[in-house]
Amino acid sequence: MKILGRSDRVDLPGLGLTNIHAKIDTGAYTCSLHCSWINVNDANLEFVLLDPEHPEFTGTKYHFTKFTQREIKNSFGEAELRYIIRTTITIHNQTIRAEFSLSDRDKLRFPILLGRKILRKRFLIDVTEKDLSYKSKFQGA
Repeated sequence: MKILGRSDRVDLPGLGLTNIHAKIDTGAYTCSLHCSWINVNDANLEFVLLDPEHPEFTGTKYHFTKFTQREIKNSFGEAELRYIIRTTITIHNQTIRAEFSLSDRDKLRFPILLGRKILRKRFLIDVTEKDLSYKSKFQGA
């Protein structure tokens, strides 16, 4: 099993994003992705990732026809109805198909949160480390 630290940089190849900061959160069950704008029109989910202030912001409008909605408890224990998409994420050269809830994380430090569902049986967490997957890209590991 590969080791992750408390945070890392990950790629979302299905969305064309690379080296995006992610918080590893073993207290969260699901993964979450920051969206600055979301709209549903005729069974088509449209959204814009990140904020204009974010270095990787592109302003790209993504379109998904396959999505669901689910009630998810936020860090304060309050239930929120969120849109859920499935896309790929690459960590430690492993590309994994995963579910992400779309939420407003602009007040939070990391635009991506990785929960237990994606971490389980794949990674061990060492909270004294960070960016282990990102660093391994440049070490040829």
